[in-house]
Amino acid sequence: MLTYEEMLDKLYSELPQTTTDGERFKMPDVSLTYEGNKTILVNFESICNKLRRDPKLLAKYLSRELAVPVMISGSRLIIHRKTLRRMIEDKLNKFVKKYVICPICGKPDTHIHEIQGVKMLVCEACGARTPIKA
Repeated sequence: MLTYEEMLDKLYSELPQTTTDGERFKMPDVSLTYEGNKTILVNFESICNKLRRDPKLLAKYLSRELAVPVMISGSRLIIHRKTLRRMIEDKLNKFVKKYVICPICGKPDTHIHEIQGVKMLVCEACGARTPIKA
């Protein structure tokens, strides 16, 4: 007959190893191509779908932050300047922090809702409403 500690050790040895980092929300990798003097964000639509945000909002934000005109073309975003990957990733991370992650509970379960002319970041997890400038 096994002791309690031996049974516990046996159980732990048979458990599968965790492969995730525990983070529920993960930003999709940025996929870029360059055509002449333009940078093309190839997976723009999938990034917008993952963030659950309107592509026009993200395009406007990137245009303003990068100080360059952008154009949505199908599922891609065309940035009218050569831009480094880390710069785009940095701007996307700032967008997520400002327009996706709830400042109260830190969860990504949010949506943008306009209440009496003010755009609000509404958290579906904790119910917090935070005004945002969009």
